[in-house]
Amino acid sequence: MILERFKLTDRVAIVTGAGKGIGRGIALAFAEAGAHVVCAARTQADVDATAAEVRARGRRALAVSCDVTKAESLEALVAATLAELSRIDVLVNNAGGTGPRPALDTSERFFEAALRFNVTSAFLLSRLCIPKMIESAGGGAIVNISSRSSDMVQTGFVAYGTAKAALNMMTRNLAAEVAPKVRVNAISVGGVDTQALAMVLGNEALRTQFDANTPMARPGTPEDIAAAALFLASPASSWVTGKIFQVDGGTEAPAIRVPTPRL
Repeated sequence: MILERFKLTDRVAIVTGAGKGIGRGIALAFAEAGAHVVCAARTQADVDATAAEVRARGRRALAVSCDVTKAESLEALVAATLAELSRIDVLVNNAGGTGPRPALDTSERFFEAALRFNVTSAFLLSRLCIPKMIESAGGGAIVNISSRSSDMVQTGFVAYGTAKAALNMMTRNLAAEVAPKVRVNAISVGGVDTQALAMVLGNEALRTQFDANTPMARPGTPEDIAAAALFLASPASSWVTGKIFQVDGGTEAPAIRVPTPRL
C-alpha cells in the first residue's frame, strides 16, 4: 500500500537543531511515522523537551547537546547514536541560520561563521554518517534544510544566502557520489512561523505585507516542512536524490525586504 512507503518504522534518525522550530517539528513527525529520533541542539533543556515528546509518541529518543560548528561535537553525536541505538538510517541537517547584515558591514569572521554553521557543519556530519549508514543499515537518506535565500536576491543576506546556495550545491554533488546506497536531498524553505521570523510576524504592518506578498497568504509552519522532510527521508522518495525542493508558499520574490544603506 502506498501509505506504507511513508513510514519510518524502527529506523533511526538524527535531527540537528531539534530543540525548537522546524527541527522539533521534523523530530516529532518522524516519531509519528515510527522512527526512533536522536534530538541534537546546543541547549540541553530544549532537546530534552523534544525527546520527551518523541517518547510520548511511543518511540525511543536520545537527547544530545551538540554544537554543530565543532567537529568533535559532531563525532560525539554519531558515536552516541550508535552506542544507544546501533544504527543510522536518516540524517536531517537542520541546524543553521545567520541574521541579516549589510554587505559592507559583514566582516570576514561573520561571513566565514555563516559558512561554517550552514554548510560546512552539514558536510562534516554527512561525511561521518554516510559510512555508518551503509555499515549499520545498508544505506540511508540525508535531508538538508536550506532556504529560498539561496536563490532569491535579498538585501542584507549576503552571508546567509551564499552559505545556503553552497549547501544546495553540496547536496547535489554529494548525492551523485553516494547514490544509490544513500540519497541526499534538500528543502529550500520559505518564511516559516518560528522564532526567527517573530519580529516580522509580531508586527501587524509587516505581517500584512508578508501575507500579501506570499501567494498562499500565510507563513509556513514547522509541520509544512516536516511533511516534506518525511517524504524525502522515507521509502516514498526512493527514486529521488540530488534535488532541492522548494517549500515556500509559492513565493518567487522576498515577502519582506531588509532595508540596507544606499551607497
